[in-house]
Amino acid sequence: MPDRALHATSTTERGSFCTARCDCGWRGPARRARSQARTDAERHLSEAGDGPRPAHPVE
Repeated sequence: MPDRALHATSTTERGSFCTARCDCGWRGPARRARSQARTDAERHLSEAGDGPRPAHPVE
C-alpha cells in the first residue's frame, strides 16, 4: 500500500467562495457555504476509503 496517495483534506477561500482540496489532487467545486465545502471533503474521504481521516474538523 505505500503507492497509494494519502488523503488529507483542507479548505481554501478565494473571495466569497470556499473550495475543499485533498493531498491526493482531488478538488471539490467552489461553494459559497463553508459547511458545504466541508461536506464535500468528508464525502471525498468516505469514497476514497483508504486514507487517514482528519483528527479535527476540516477548516
